[in-house]
Amino acid sequence: MRELKILVINNYGQFCHLIHRSVRDLDMDTKIVANTIPIDDILDEEPDGLILSGGPALDRAGICSEYIESIDLPILGICLGHQLIAKTFGGGVGPGPSGGYANIEIEIVDEDEILKGLGPRTSVWASHADEVVSLPGDFIQLARSNICEYEAMRHVERPIFGVQWHPEVAHTEKGEQLLTNFFEICEKY
Repeated sequence: MRELKILVINNYGQFCHLIHRSVRDLDMDTKIVANTIPIDDILDEEPDGLILSGGPALDRAGICSEYIESIDLPILGICLGHQLIAKTFGGGVGPGPSGGYANIEIEIVDEDEILKGLGPRTSVWASHADEVVSLPGDFIQLARSNICEYEAMRHVERPIFGVQWHPEVAHTEKGEQLLTNFFEICEKY
């Protein structure tokens, strides 16, 4: 696979720099950018894909919704990024029954290209202080757990994916595989 340029959109999550490092360690060109920079500045970077990092709250997500709506590139939302994608397309986000970070067993409902090689079950590190509580139109469910129905999703036409868990942390099984799957999507796009 050729080296791709992946921009990590900083939503002030504690693992943003770890996402950046994980992408770099997988031999991709990567850069962290603020979630408030204009769309033209993002496009000037000529990225192959965007990763929306996790973060503390939807109200600190800058103009991520504009990026999701307007930028025609593969997008992977992680935790808050997943929730931002859902909210942008009309899905519901609310408090989860189980806050704080924990090891969660995920059931892959639809392996799809983003979850290729992860199923049928995998163990991940996730916070469910907030979560997607209703799937937006034009999205399909890819994974669930016993505490959250929408652990992963994708847009039916555009290469937009969301996962509630953190593939960039060591506690997540096959996290590198998920990121590599995303890079393969970016390379094809």
